[in-house]
Amino acid sequence: MSNAANHNYSAVAAAVSAAGPHVKTGDTAASTVNSIRHIYVHIPFCARLCPYCAFYKDLLDRSQTGRFCEAILRDLDQQCANFVLTPETIYFGGGTPTALTTSQLEFLLGGFHQRFDISSLAEWTIEANPGSVSARKAELLHKLGVTRVSLGIQSWDDELLKLLGREHNSELAEHSFHILRAAGFPNINVDLMFGLPGQTIDQWKFTLEKTIALRPDHISTYCLTYEEDTEFFLRHARGEFRQDTDADAAFFEMTMCVLEDAGYEHYEISNYARSGFASVHNRAYWRGKDYLGIGPSAFSTVGMQRWQNVCDYRGYADRVLSGQSPRGLSENLTNEMKRSERIALSLRMREGIAASELKHRETEEFISLGLLRKSNGNFSLTRKGKSLADSVAEAFL
Repeated sequence: MSNAANHNYSAVAAAVSAAGPHVKTGDTAASTVNSIRHIYVHIPFCARLCPYCAFYKDLLDRSQTGRFCEAILRDLDQQCANFVLTPETIYFGGGTPTALTTSQLEFLLGGFHQRFDISSLAEWTIEANPGSVSARKAELLHKLGVTRVSLGIQSWDDELLKLLGREHNSELAEHSFHILRAAGFPNINVDLMFGLPGQTIDQWKFTLEKTIALRPDHISTYCLTYEEDTEFFLRHARGEFRQDTDADAAFFEMTMCVLEDAGYEHYEISNYARSGFASVHNRAYWRGKDYLGIGPSAFSTVGMQRWQNVCDYRGYADRVLSGQSPRGLSENLTNEMKRSERIALSLRMREGIAASELKHRETEEFISLGLLRKSNGNFSLTRKGKSLADSVAEAFL
């Protein structure tokens, strides 16, 4: 599975959880809000469940996927009745969206064409795992308007890929990348992970250099975290795996040096892009824009309300196809919650946050420590500060 969109939802969800209890509500909402321009679609199916991944996913069941695709489009119809949708970006995440068959993807994406003017999209992303994209499938996705593919490679070391429970090896990953390029995709992201058990700094340097040699347009790099309800969390709790913060910092510093030297702009803590290729969809999350989530477990934030769909694809399909709402947990946001999220997410970006949003005493302290700098009326993290981004942001919440 790939991480680019899902990490953004996790960051927002964590902020919600920290702010207070969830409450169940009905669909109260929304015709009064402005047009929603960003849509996320969650496809939870995976051929294999990776032992480190905490996002909602389930093993691929071909007997269920057709019904699931029908439910996605029915859900979209319900949301079109509730909201004004004029999408600028669409993001299909998972799970593994490309685990669906070619005909199912054609049905699903064709349904979006029937409902929206796709020609006005700034970006349409789909996540893919190496080996799940054939030449025929890639050509179809490109023909149907997908402009960006996020490829979950994670590592170029075959032993580390086995540890991560990935189905592919490095040879298959490279082959999949070339299939996507040959299909004509103008924007390919490569997802990578560091801080893996037993991973050396030399292995990580090789992974970065191998990735650069392929010339992807965007690179996302994530430090492994031991999330609850995963096999890796249990192995960490038993002492089999250890988190080494000093080693993680060294991996992160090398990432910045190697990728920036190769011409990639470090525009968000975990994301690097060639000029003009920063993710439009993800930047909408980080800037606090409204977005609508379709599919099981997907989050939505519209105005001062946030909700999550039920985390069960069978239950989700049952609800939607019987005309019920798929919403599970929902809550009303407060101005203080919005402010906290704005600070935490904005500080992760290169542009930073307006000086007026931060307290003067703390900013002076972090400037003296070399963690913050002020430019054009904004505060942003220094290179040193990026390694401590969460701690810096926490001081202002």
